[in-house]
Amino acid sequence: MLDSRILGELAAIVGADNVLTEKQDMLCYSYDATQMEFLPSAVVHPANAQEVSAVLKLANREGFPVFPRGAGSGFSGGALPKAGGIVLVTTRMNRILRIDTENLIAEVEPGVVTELFQQEVEKLGLFYPPDPASLKFSTLGGNVAENAGGPRAVKYGCTKDFVMGLEVVLPSGAIIRTGGETYKGVVGYDLTKLLCGSEGTLGIITRIIFKLLPYPDAKKTMLTIFDSIDGAAKAVSAIIGGKIIPTTLEFMDYATLQCVERRFNLGIPPEGRAVLLIEVDGDRDLIEKQAGQIHAIIKPLGLVQFRAAENAAESEQLWKVRRLVSPSLRDINPDKTNEDIVVPRSKVPDVIRRIEAIQQKYDVPIVNFGHAGDGNIHVNVMIDKQIPGMPERAEGAVKEIFQAALNLGGTMSGEHGVGLSKAPYIELELSPDQIGAMKAVKHALDPNNILNPGKMFPGGEGTHAAG
Repeated sequence: MLDSRILGELAAIVGADNVLTEKQDMLCYSYDATQMEFLPSAVVHPANAQEVSAVLKLANREGFPVFPRGAGSGFSGGALPKAGGIVLVTTRMNRILRIDTENLIAEVEPGVVTELFQQEVEKLGLFYPPDPASLKFSTLGGNVAENAGGPRAVKYGCTKDFVMGLEVVLPSGAIIRTGGETYKGVVGYDLTKLLCGSEGTLGIITRIIFKLLPYPDAKKTMLTIFDSIDGAAKAVSAIIGGKIIPTTLEFMDYATLQCVERRFNLGIPPEGRAVLLIEVDGDRDLIEKQAGQIHAIIKPLGLVQFRAAENAAESEQLWKVRRLVSPSLRDINPDKTNEDIVVPRSKVPDVIRRIEAIQQKYDVPIVNFGHAGDGNIHVNVMIDKQIPGMPERAEGAVKEIFQAALNLGGTMSGEHGVGLSKAPYIELELSPDQIGAMKAVKHALDPNNILNPGKMFPGGEGTHAAG
């Protein structure tokens, strides 16, 4: 617990109305999408980098941890205050500072909601492609901290590919700028890329400079259904091998299709075993040509059904199949563990088959869907926590799923990060020397382990003086 003196100093920094200490007020900041829950000692809402700096200087002096938080939509527990201390929420810093249509850049504060930012740049004929599933409520600072991806990553890349510069408050309280407004720059270490995906362990982002693109002229959506998972996976490789890079290549396995069809009766053919939702964008004439090429390329690969949207309304209808997945999963079991492994595109059928074997071994339902274009599969282990032994079986299944991805040359997380939930498994993927190098960076920037302690590294990263 923090004493009244420290709470008084926090109130002097951010204003008394922006410090929460009542349990009912802090509950909203004690959990995220993992459903893990840790109550903080206080919650603060700073308004700018100077206030963030003052909070971190106080934390270093008094020895309490600080946990940065955006909208709390993470799937790895990365913002949770497991060690007590304070949660520092960045949502008051929510201004779009400028959109430069001449240089195709924008400067924003971290609390701007992703979809709102996209809408504002699109009004000016510009495009910010990263589109995490949480875009309607996730914030841009959290997207950068987690290096969020999304369906469009196969063509456009992840959040880090659009971050040109940052204003960051280091754990010591120092305020620095990294990168800048130029597309080139090789002076010193690339701290911008280091901070992208650092999960709030190396600094708190207070401003972001994003690269923008011209908005695509048109898009074309296609729903394709195959008679096997192998056919769908071969289709992905064949499309890209045919010199076409779709905007999205979304994948759903048979278990996913069954969930959606049982609940919503969308008319999916009974022989359908896998779905690819394909979208291309760009010049209007070119995408029509590409749609025809895609149909010809995938037709011999066990194609059961091919639907191409002719307008925005039809496109939305085709996307409905993908958007109805999450509401359907709870029909299997009320709780889930959502993991996001990545394997090389050609290995998607192999990892799905291994996951099916793991499902049988541990007797837990597993549903797979995700971004086939970059091999990023969302593995949903569906459990009922009230059934004795099922959570423990699920934990064993998750570890074997991670190992299966690694054995196929993949990784145990493409988007969600490590946080708390994957920290016990990080040694499966990283060597002691790799982990040691990362810990050395952490210690150099945060010698008192004030900022987001206990995340990423197995067993936590050092200790802090108080909680």
